Amino acid sequence: MLPWIELDRANIPESRETLRLKQRGAEFSIMLGTNELMNSRLSGSEEALATLAIERLGERKKPNILIGGLGMGFTLRAALALVGPDARIEVAELVGKVVDWARGPMADVFAGCLDDPRVQITVEDVGKVIAAAPNRYDAILMDVDNGPDGLSRPGNDALYDFSGLARAREALTNGGIYAVWSADADPRFTRRLNQSGFKAEEHPVRAGRGRGKKHMIWLASKGG
Repeated sequence: MLPWIELDRANIPESRETLRLKQRGAEFSIMLGTNELMNSRLSGSEEALATLAIERLGERKKPNILIGGLGMGFTLRAALALVGPDARIEVAELVGKVVDWARGPMADVFAGCLDDPRVQITVEDVGKVIAAAPNRYDAILMDVDNGPDGLSRPGNDALYDFSGLARAREALTNGGIYAVWSADADPRFTRRLNQSGFKAEEHPVRAGRGRGKKHMIWLASKGG
């Protein structure tokens, strides 16, 4: 079996943690310590994050979508395949080097999606992007941590507490969807979503396309 080769490292702002990009043949992995955040062979649940949310939006001719976290681009590519030519998709990525990896060693994985005219890449904390955008987004798709807690940096806890959820709700248009990816279920987060004025649903999905561990996706809709 081919050995893993570490290609690069990236510091996470306001954190002591470091991301590591590794490669084994055509396979890529992004690690945070001993935790594998994502792997290029397992894309099913990240794609489902986009598919479930956009299908729930219904027929919006010019949807404005925010994706929190670029990762390996699986959510972005799935979203692009579902929306029309007038859609706008903004990706907020905190770590600039992740964007460099997407355009560099992982260019084949991304398949040119960053150059799609519907896409805007913003190198910024997604929490700040959300806070600065009242009533702007039809959908917010969050794949920032391994679940609704600040795994990658302590400051990310504020994305999932009551204040963070209130800001997310304020950033959505009426009927908008707030979707969150997680490696595991979290009943407390489901309750917190509902207590924050969302109507929340849990959707267990496989990590791969029909195989692998089950991950959790929350779809939380904003009423009028």
